Amino acid sequence: MEPRLQWIVRQPAHWVHWEPLVGGLGGHALLQRRYPQAHCYVIEPTAQRATLARQVLQPRWWSAQRWRGPRTHFAAPPSPVHMLWANMALHMHPDPQALLAQWHALLEVDGFLMFSCLGPDTLRELRTLYAARGWPEPSHAFTDMHDWGDMLVQAGFAEPVMDMERVTLSYSSPESLLQELRGLGRNLHVQRFAGLRGRAWHQQLQDAIAAALTDAQGSGRLELSFEICYGHAFKPKPRIALAPQTTVSLQDMRAALRLGNAGREQI
Repeated sequence: MEPRLQWIVRQPAHWVHWEPLVGGLGGHALLQRRYPQAHCYVIEPTAQRATLARQVLQPRWWSAQRWRGPRTHFAAPPSPVHMLWANMALHMHPDPQALLAQWHALLEVDGFLMFSCLGPDTLRELRTLYAARGWPEPSHAFTDMHDWGDMLVQAGFAEPVMDMERVTLSYSSPESLLQELRGLGRNLHVQRFAGLRGRAWHQQLQDAIAAALTDAQGSGRLELSFEICYGHAFKPKPRIALAPQTTVSLQDMRAALRLGNAGREQI
């Protein structure tokens, strides 16, 4: 996602990094180099993960970076920010529309969201293998990028832009493949296997992967497909709908008043 920021004119002075332990610490370093003067707010879902993120991302006490320039904060921002960065988080949330609404609230007007997630063609070889053996799905279904665009609009974002790419990863063994999948997330499918699998089934799974996912070139490596969806969108100026009874958030009311005052000053 980071190269796509070259097309964004606005330089954020403060931004949120949503769950960097999942999204990738390498991406955090790239963003710090691109926006060296910007304050960053790291948000993790649990206190344990927030502590781990602090240990990994906070500069050592002897580092000049810790005493110079903007700080990395390990808490929610006190006010809306210019950019929210969320890599590989959206497809793992049980209620993605609620998450989009939360991201929308964290952005100020004209702030922008940058995110990526897995698309529906992800793990298609593994899904075929499970279906052939009558096993429950290995993962929940992933959302198409066009549906993400619709949900962004419903959440109040504007000008959503979505694109995707398909990549094929190769592995030296079934165990290395399964180990990476465990690191990528969990299975949220409502009909997933409810109990714990035994050693015999685990060996059966590894044998099935070795037989079904071997690459066509005969190198002996195992191949698995991933579809990566990328998206960005802006938070537009608030529009207050008129009705016999209307509820407006304090943040939107303040933004509307600021915009109104700016318009009068230009007249």
